[in-house]
Amino acid sequence: MTIQAWLAFDGVGDRKARGAFFTPPELADFLAGWAVRSPRDRVLDPSCGEAALLLAAGRRLRALGGRPALHGFDLHLPSIDAARQLLAQQGFKGDLQVADFFDIPPQPSFDAVIGNPPYIRYQSFAGGDRLKAQQAALAQGVRLSGLANAWAAFVIHATAFLKPGGRLAVVLPAVLLSVNYAAPIRRFLLGGFRSVKLVMFEERVFPDVQEEVVLLLAEGAGPTPQFDVFQVRDVLGLQAIAGMPATVARPWRPALADDKWTEALLPADVREVYGRTTGGPQFDTLLGWGDTDLGMVTGNNKYFTLTAPEVANLGLKPRELKRISPPGSRHLRGLTFTNSTFDEMAQAGHRVFLFHPDAERPSAAALQYIRRGEAQSVHEAFKCAVRSPWWRVPIVRIPDLFLTYMNQDTPRLVANPAGVAHLNSVHGVTLKPDRRALGLELLPLAMLNSVTLLGAELVGRSYGGGILKIEPKEADQLPMPAPSLIAAAAERLHTLVPQAARGLRSNQLAAVVRAVDEVLAPHAGLETADLAALSDAHDMMVARRQSRSGSPR
Repeated sequence: MTIQAWLAFDGVGDRKARGAFFTPPELADFLAGWAVRSPRDRVLDPSCGEAALLLAAGRRLRALGGRPALHGFDLHLPSIDAARQLLAQQGFKGDLQVADFFDIPPQPSFDAVIGNPPYIRYQSFAGGDRLKAQQAALAQGVRLSGLANAWAAFVIHATAFLKPGGRLAVVLPAVLLSVNYAAPIRRFLLGGFRSVKLVMFEERVFPDVQEEVVLLLAEGAGPTPQFDVFQVRDVLGLQAIAGMPATVARPWRPALADDKWTEALLPADVREVYGRTTGGPQFDTLLGWGDTDLGMVTGNNKYFTLTAPEVANLGLKPRELKRISPPGSRHLRGLTFTNSTFDEMAQAGHRVFLFHPDAERPSAAALQYIRRGEAQSVHEAFKCAVRSPWWRVPIVRIPDLFLTYMNQDTPRLVANPAGVAHLNSVHGVTLKPDRRALGLELLPLAMLNSVTLLGAELVGRSYGGGILKIEPKEADQLPMPAPSLIAAAAERLHTLVPQAARGLRSNQLAAVVRAVDEVLAPHAGLETADLAALSDAHDMMVARRQSRSGSPR
């Protein structure tokens, strides 16, 4: 987005569009109190907005007996004007400029950089703006993917403005801990600073924003192999850790610098149990069982997926249709998707057929439906326009299992004995030949255990509405009972299947998980206390995810 476009923004809705969310005063005071330590400190806020953080830094410098040296940039002229007025009212002098921070050459002359970098929607952060941000990060040795949000390059570029040994105190989205595109940032932070601290919140800091945030506090010349975690309920809880007592922090050391950091949320005893269990021979990963694939992308599900009555009315031939699991995943909450399941959903009017005529010789009925699609401009949708013919959806292999990847509670594996295809609303899992029989029979049930459920919270990522999303590469890392563990418990698991199926149909997931835990625990070397700790940690992670989104716990 150009400077001219940003300058036109005003109002709450416009602030959201440009990624500007004003910092609560308690949070601003906390960041300034940590970052500003000398009356002579020079302070920069590279996205200063209306100066909430600079005002806090000015008060901190004045309390230390200094004459505030405050500097800031922002793209939004009205915000800069307001910031200048607010600083003047408090008797502070500031050098504030309307500028794109990525256009400013690094000036390593600041003792402290504090900030709340913009969080801009992916669709709005593109073209030359994205390229400029990537180049700024690359100048510091960090290569960011095209998926990286503006904040990612922002925090990398900001470090180049610090004096040797300087301090960085910023508000960042909590996706720092979990998304793949943030891996280079995690590695950069541990490599570039001597000390890294993260402050995490149980509740949302910005009421109008579903995005969870963390506070990043980094200082000194790196590297460091670990970081310290502080956890509070809300911004008022920051007072309790203002002095950063060692007893409040939980140190955590990732195996690799760019590993996900979500495991740092767990208490040390739970991390030990989880690490010991998932690293032992009784647990494998989903990748060890098989390959996880994306589903078919139609470009317009409403057009390409059909109900049985629609098929009859159109006069389409059976060979021009593919049987599918209907769009969405709400129906995938049991253990299997059978032919009977398909028939029941067809009778209930679900979209269980994919329009898929012969590319060379579509029937007259199919041609008529194709012309209807063109009259509705379906062929102009991006996914349709880039394929030939536009009405021929590329088919993916029929999976052995479905994996739900957008979940309010937890991911499910559902066996596919019906042999239907799947859309991109679910993932497909193709099992390795030597594990296929056992996996089809018992993996959907065996995966409903406390280790796997906790692992899902750690490898997945939280989205708006409290949804847990798992992409294929993340699914690969899901801890799963190993074949040897399932084989050892097979007799009792088979006995449990009917009871579990009934429990899942009646929304009794917790009861099913307890039953599976009881079956697997003796063979997995898990004590009752271990199971309780894992279960409690999973409940904590789910409650944390749902409470921040406003969803019911």
